[in-house]
Amino acid sequence: MLTGKHLVFIGGDARQLEVIAQVIENDASATLIGFSDMHRTFTDTEHGELSEATLSQADALVLPIAGMDNDGRVDTQFAASPVTLTEEHFRALRPGTFVFTGIARQTLSDWCQAHSLRLVKLMELDEVAISNSIPTAEGAIAIAMKETEITLHGARVVVLGFGRCGQTLAHKLRAMGASVSVCARSAADLARVDEMSLAAVEMKDIESVVATADIVFNTIPALILTAAVLKEMSHDCVIIDIASKPGGTDFRYAERRGLKALLAPSLPGLVAPKTAGRIIAQSVSRILALETDGLHGEEDIWS
Repeated sequence: MLTGKHLVFIGGDARQLEVIAQVIENDASATLIGFSDMHRTFTDTEHGELSEATLSQADALVLPIAGMDNDGRVDTQFAASPVTLTEEHFRALRPGTFVFTGIARQTLSDWCQAHSLRLVKLMELDEVAISNSIPTAEGAIAIAMKETEITLHGARVVVLGFGRCGQTLAHKLRAMGASVSVCARSAADLARVDEMSLAAVEMKDIESVVATADIVFNTIPALILTAAVLKEMSHDCVIIDIASKPGGTDFRYAERRGLKALLAPSLPGLVAPKTAGRIIAQSVSRILALETDGLHGEEDIWS
């Protein structure tokens, strides 16, 4: 339970609404900033203005999964314009206050460190990232089914990367009857791919494996599908890039070559915001409850 805890939420998408609902259910109270156009009501919440006074009362600041840009901007689907934070706002937070975000860019990390705030990068926690990979994989598969004229059963599919999303995606594609090849760099990942009875391909051989693919899923947040690689691919191949922006595909060259290449980040917020929000809320609540109960065994989850 979060009795007595007060959280300040700034911006976000539909996932954030579920996080709010869950922490209120756990007996916390909340101030909402950047939610003026929200058509949903919650008990024990209030809409507030961004001010140092508001932030000074917070036990935790909850930012969206996309976090804060380096210029302080926090995007929101529930107001006409984004919310802009400054270092003064972080200075107003009490030392030791939790700052929850999905990802943290350099400015956010620097400001939290400068003012002794406990920054929790939720998407770096296994408990969040592994669970979040399920709606990500389902969303990517849904796009593949919509954008191709073939069944996934029997399709020649390549998954680039074997992190949390890559593993879940490869597993689900194989269960649907696809012929799945996985490109990865580390020997350990390639061994696990082989153990799962999938085709393990070293990254240096990417050009040969994508040349015969019907669908390529990229999960690597770095330029991996370069012009040289794209040149080897069939014009009928569909690329679904689920890595964080800007993705890992040379989209300019893909368009020039007539390849269908789709950038689809943040799929959980689009295809399953309620599930994704509950995953986030569970971790936020667990971490705050540990603090309430005086347990300090997990300091490595924040920086």
